[in-house]
Amino acid sequence: MKGDITFILGGARSGKSTAAERLARRGDRVLFVATAEALDEEMERRIRIHRQERPTEWDTLEEPRALVSALQPRLAHYEVFLIDCITVWVSNLLLAMDDHPDAERRVVDETRRLLDLMQDSHAAWIVVSNEVGMGIVPASPLGRVFRDALGRVNQIIAARSSRVLLMVAGLSFEAPLYSE
Repeated sequence: MKGDITFILGGARSGKSTAAERLARRGDRVLFVATAEALDEEMERRIRIHRQERPTEWDTLEEPRALVSALQPRLAHYEVFLIDCITVWVSNLLLAMDDHPDAERRVVDETRRLLDLMQDSHAAWIVVSNEVGMGIVPASPLGRVFRDALGRVNQIIAARSSRVLLMVAGLSFEAPLYSE
């Protein structure tokens, strides 16, 4: 199906990435899109482990911010795109905006551009993000901006997805889709 999007949400260590990779293994010509940057030793180690665990036949694109421009020239080359994860992407975008007053709106606009690209493609998309609406209210202003922006981004992606899974303790729960 053209621009088919499966959106996988959950908390930290809920099994999101494992579920996403399991789904992606069903397809041929997979591009794994990684949004994390190795800014410290611990993150370098995590990234190294993730690279080693991925199937060798998958290609990897490491892009922390400019997803639309990085993905556009690759659309015809892959059957499945797995983006892991939107949480880090939103964080990267917000940090690059350096407290811009319209930061949330800009992140939302970039998300809509990304979704337009996905839905105009002929590929299957698997998109991973953290569910942040079930936690505590962050203590810092930046933490609250991040939580609000990611919550809004998650809602926008879920509304345009053909399938939404919530991961809890390695178990998936499929959300019923509705239209207004």
